[in-house]
Amino acid sequence: MIAKLTGIIDSVGADFAVIDVAGVGYMVFASSRTLGRLMPGDAASLLVETHVREDHIHLFGFYDALERDWFKLLTTVQGVGPKVCLAILSVLDPDGLVHAVAAGDKAAVARANGVGPKLAGRIVSELKDKVGALALGAAPAPAEGTPKGKGKSKSKGTGKAKKPGKKKEEAGPDTRTLTHDAVSALVNLGYGPSEALVAVSHAAHAMEDAVTVEALIKAGLGELGGAEGAR
Repeated sequence: MIAKLTGIIDSVGADFAVIDVAGVGYMVFASSRTLGRLMPGDAASLLVETHVREDHIHLFGFYDALERDWFKLLTTVQGVGPKVCLAILSVLDPDGLVHAVAAGDKAAVARANGVGPKLAGRIVSELKDKVGALALGAAPAPAEGTPKGKGKSKSKGTGKAKKPGKKKEEAGPDTRTLTHDAVSALVNLGYGPSEALVAVSHAAHAMEDAVTVEALIKAGLGELGGAEGAR
């Protein structure tokens, strides 16, 4: 069972990439989000889900662990196969999926090819109680499946390789990390994971600058208090 591939990108197609690993080319199907980060000739490392059927063996690749986790979660919904999962992940990144499912936004999910209103409703309905736990369980740190060729390629100048590193050192926590911590804090206060995620997601979208965990918790509590008052 193949779980990860590291090699050189040989080619990129409409819904797949071919990765050359020690002279062997592996065809890996992927979302447009993942394919958009792959360039022929670059080194890359993709997390892989292997699907074995009587008539074929298909490999599905993911740029990061969170995208892979969503792929596995989506396939638990009846009527959602691997190709439909990739279509969904092509129009909604993992953070967008979290917000869409938590908010019950069927229209956002239905934007994916092959997903009608009925299937979109089923996805949102079946996953709504699971999405909070996924957000809490998702590792905020960068995933190990990120391509590494751009910074190490001998064909590129050293000056270009230094700039991304410098930015990385100066960058603060990303929105995913802040959301994770804020949701965790609200769950510790007794709120359910899904309702906490909805509240924090709404708060995060309303904030344009200076987003902090403290601000998200405060705004999240305000959202939850308003919801309780409306009941």
